Amino acid sequence: MKNLSLGALLFVVLFLGTHFSEARLQVCNPSGKIIGKKPPPGQCNQENQSDCCKQGKSYTTYKCSPPVSGSTKAVLTINSFEKGGDGGAPSECDNKYHSDDTPVVALSTGWYSGGSRCLKNIKKSANGRTVTAMVVDECDSTMGCDDDHDYQPPCDNNIVDASKAVWKALGVSGNVGELDITWSDA
Repeated sequence: MKNLSLGALLFVVLFLGTHFSEARLQVCNPSGKIIGKKPPPGQCNQENQSDCCKQGKSYTTYKCSPPVSGSTKAVLTINSFEKGGDGGAPSECDNKYHSDDTPVVALSTGWYSGGSRCLKNIKKSANGRTVTAMVVDECDSTMGCDDDHDYQPPCDNNIVDASKAVWKALGVSGNVGELDITWSDA
């Protein structure tokens, strides 16, 4: 009986140790920091309440995002993918600009996964609604505060940056700035 109890205890310890080790591997820790630079005059487009980098402020960077599941928690932000919009350059996936009336998104660096989700649809849910949108860009979590990033800080590691069409389909005004959502691959 002692051997059985000892064996069961050993099994539980090994199972829990393996389980928690695996869970720790899925945590997305910061990968570094960058120091903000003051944007040159007129160089940070604040069209959709975008933040501009502050001189000397420290910004956290990430090379990863939380693991994707059937219902991944994220923060929805608003972005213009149009030429002259606060998104800056053409979209990374197709080197094109996209109308604000088209449901498109940019994903944080880890979820963007080197472009593996480019031009694929994802589903976002909030406010009792679900909408499908195409991934066209990366919301860079590794860099920012420079001309390439319109002098905006790096994205957090849990961002789905969406066009006005996505916000409208969810029945929410983009004026709220951020919205807690869930998302999954379509």
